[in-house]
Amino acid sequence: MTALGAGSLDALACDPAQTRGRRIAEPAAPTRNAFQRDRDRIVHSTAFRRLVYKTQVFLNHEGDLFRTRLTHSLEVAQLGRSIARALGLNEDLVEAVSLAHDLGHTPFGHAGQDALNECMAGHGGFEHNLQSLRVVDKLEERYPAFDGLNLSFETREGVLKHCSRTNAEHLERTEPGGVGRRFIDHTQPSLEAQLCNLADAIAYNAHDIDDGVRSGLISMEQLLAVELFAHYHQQALGEHPELAQKPRRLLYETIRRMLSDQVYDVIHTTRLAVAKAGVKTVDEARKAGPLVAFSPDMKTSSGALKKFLFASLYRHPQVMHNTLQAQQAVRELFMAYVDKPTEMPTGFALSADLHRSVSDYIAGMTDRFAMREHERLTGRKLL
Repeated sequence: MTALGAGSLDALACDPAQTRGRRIAEPAAPTRNAFQRDRDRIVHSTAFRRLVYKTQVFLNHEGDLFRTRLTHSLEVAQLGRSIARALGLNEDLVEAVSLAHDLGHTPFGHAGQDALNECMAGHGGFEHNLQSLRVVDKLEERYPAFDGLNLSFETREGVLKHCSRTNAEHLERTEPGGVGRRFIDHTQPSLEAQLCNLADAIAYNAHDIDDGVRSGLISMEQLLAVELFAHYHQQALGEHPELAQKPRRLLYETIRRMLSDQVYDVIHTTRLAVAKAGVKTVDEARKAGPLVAFSPDMKTSSGALKKFLFASLYRHPQVMHNTLQAQQAVRELFMAYVDKPTEMPTGFALSADLHRSVSDYIAGMTDRFAMREHERLTGRKLL
């Protein structure tokens, strides 16, 4: 294997001095480049602070030590920056995208997202990646000259990880050649954006193991049937047999080793893919297909772990019970606000597009605010 410190891809890194710019031109900051400025705006945004009370897997009130959307985003940023540094990609851009990628997530995690999409079925649907873009482009209200955060193109491109063809075409009409174009042309985002997508997957597989065991919903015995986990568990015990009497430390050490090898695998595989593609510029990399990736073996192993977590954790009866109640709460909130918009703040209540406005309002809620609002409007307490 090539030395991990060799083979920099700095020629393929996004250069903040060559950014495609902001939708509304602004003078450059005297002490920060464009991507550092994006990161700072994200960190100071209201939507970012709300992530601390938004569900990752376990609802916010279920325990103080479970991951939230905020801690997940921080873990993605840490992994992303580590990989970007080794590859010579732009760390500031990776950090900005990582911290912003879940800004549009609903309360109650994917349960809330699915319920809101159902409610919006006749009104354009709901995609949390597109909602994250709406947050940074429109919904944040911090600056006198524009709505949103007015982030650079490269950060916005990374935030929009997925997008339906219909929504991409709508974005293209409103912003020709903008962040929706690649979903029409079937090109790729920057290598930094590709890296964030993979760091996201690495982070949630690892921390969902930790949270799942901590919750008691999955056991070490179940995990040992998963090849990827079992390999590092056996490796950790082989080097530190005393950990057999310290199950929590053993779990941490197993996850740490798994994370490290996945990071090294991405670094090595990405260098090989770039060399094989022969790309020399950022634009060439965008046209070359996905280049930041796992090796085939790691992709298979990681996929098997993801399937296990889906079946044993995300579809666990206790999680599903809370999921169904959360979806009911979101649906009933949606109907209540549509029926009586004045229950929302004035800016939402007076919107010309009521259903999208209700969707924006609910998507911005934290778990506990959504529960309080549901109880206030229905007189019933769920969850």
